[in-house]
Amino acid sequence: MSDTVESRLAALGITLPEPAAPAANYVPFTVTGKLIYVSGQVPMGPNGIEHQGKLGDTYSVEQGQAAAKLCAINLLAQAKIASGDLNKVRCLKLNGFVNCTGDFGDQPKVINGASDLMVEVLGENGRHARAAVGSSALPFGVAVEVEGIFEILD
Repeated sequence: MSDTVESRLAALGITLPEPAAPAANYVPFTVTGKLIYVSGQVPMGPNGIEHQGKLGDTYSVEQGQAAAKLCAINLLAQAKIASGDLNKVRCLKLNGFVNCTGDFGDQPKVINGASDLMVEVLGENGRHARAAVGSSALPFGVAVEVEGIFEILD
């Protein structure tokens, strides 16, 4: 099997979902020139929202990483719709938001769940700049939300 984004996803046992519709008055992504700005994605699974909890309280770093990974899967689903071909996409930046207590300081470890997946799936095109910040609350009580900026390659 050739080394494509699709083959890497298959090897990881990941099927990209149908992208979720926005939950409010915004679009799931915008494209300007060669850039794709993907709105924040929550950990939406096949049966709805998953990973509701607060890091440093009811949720562990490992559970947060799983939530961030699911957010990244949803980012890739949106980027695929926006670009038409994930083999022509480069991840430029991720912004990760972690629902956490005030004394929780492992936001970077949590967002590694998304960052690691981008590199696993996109290879060198998955290496990106990033922010990982704590938040006192996130929509629907989710543990993590991640937004991304991607480049469409020639």
